[in-house]
Amino acid sequence: MMPVASPPHPSGDKRFKMLDAAMKRHRFQPDALLEILHQAQELFGFLADDVLLYVARCLKLPPSRVYGVATFYNFFSLEPKGEHTCTVCTGTACYVKGAGGILAAVEREAGVKAGDTTADGKLSVVEARCVGACGIAPAVVFDGEVAGGQTAVTVLERVRRWR
Repeated sequence: MMPVASPPHPSGDKRFKMLDAAMKRHRFQPDALLEILHQAQELFGFLADDVLLYVARCLKLPPSRVYGVATFYNFFSLEPKGEHTCTVCTGTACYVKGAGGILAAVEREAGVKAGDTTADGKLSVVEARCVGACGIAPAVVFDGEVAGGQTAVTVLERVRRWR
């Protein structure tokens, strides 16, 4: 038996209707949580508390499980992202080749810690445990584009252009 669609979200935001369609495609199955959270983030830009609670209610999951999945995976964000994103890989290969210094330089330049966005909304600084580019370490991801062999100088040049 397939669950019926949830009632419209009280906010009237049409994105919830599109999220409902995604959940319906997955038959409201709890094991589709990752795919549904991806869709929610694509629709809303980030996973706000009300979105997480809505998904939990619709999939009949405890909110703690939905929140746990959303916070476990690096690609989900619980806050709005900046116009640009600089993700510094701090996996073992990247760290050994200087990623810690790169991350510290970006944090100093931007005036925020990893995981935060600048006050002007231009830049989000993100730390990733591994981006899967060990062969080109140290790797930095600029707006989804992986760049290898980075240094603090090359990364700061790019970040300064964005700001």
